Formats: sequence, C-alpha cells, structure tokens
Amino acid sequence: MVDGTVDRPLGTAHPRHSEMIYPINYGYVNNVLAGDGAEQDVYIFGTNKPLKSFRGKVVAVWHRFDDVEDKWIVSLNGEDIAEEKILGDISFQEQFFYGKLYK
Repeated sequence: MVDGTVDRPLGTAHPRHSEMIYPINYGYVNNVLAGDGAEQDVYIFGTNKPLKSFRGKVVAVWHRFDDVEDKWIVSLNGEDIAEEKILGDISFQEQFFYGKLYK
C-alpha cells in the first residue's frame, strides 16, 4: 500500500494547460522519489469524487519512453483495473507521450 497527496483533484485544470481537465485524481506518493527527482506521480482509481489524499495499492505502471517519468496506477480498493479502463482514463494526458502500460 502507498499513501500520498492529491495535488490535482478530479475535475481541476492542469496548472500550465488550463484546457486540460483531470477526469481522475492525480497526485504523488509521499517520500518516494521518481526518475525526475520529484515525488512519484500517480493516477488514482476507485472513486468519482475529488480527493485531498489517498491510500491504495499500485496495480500497474505507465512507462513513458520519451520522458524520465513513470506514472503509477493506484487502486483505492486494491482491486485490479482493466487495461482498457486505465488507458482510457489516462489518455487525456498520456496521449502526448509515447508509453506502455505494465501490469
């Protein structure tokens, strides 16, 4: 299980691209550094409500081949998430990168 902070709750706009609205909660795992030197980013599945924090299980990883970041896919209830669901929900942002989902 991982714990973290939601810095871009569901329904909010991207801080630099205001036309991009987050259809799911997005945040980071506290005290875990990623390849870019910042805390590990996560897409959070399992609720349709905006969150401030989360606790969940990492069930997949989206690896960006054209960036230094991986995005962890976190399930709040610990259950598996269908690949099609993950890809559909993260495409609002990941469509701009070349990557692959690992489960």
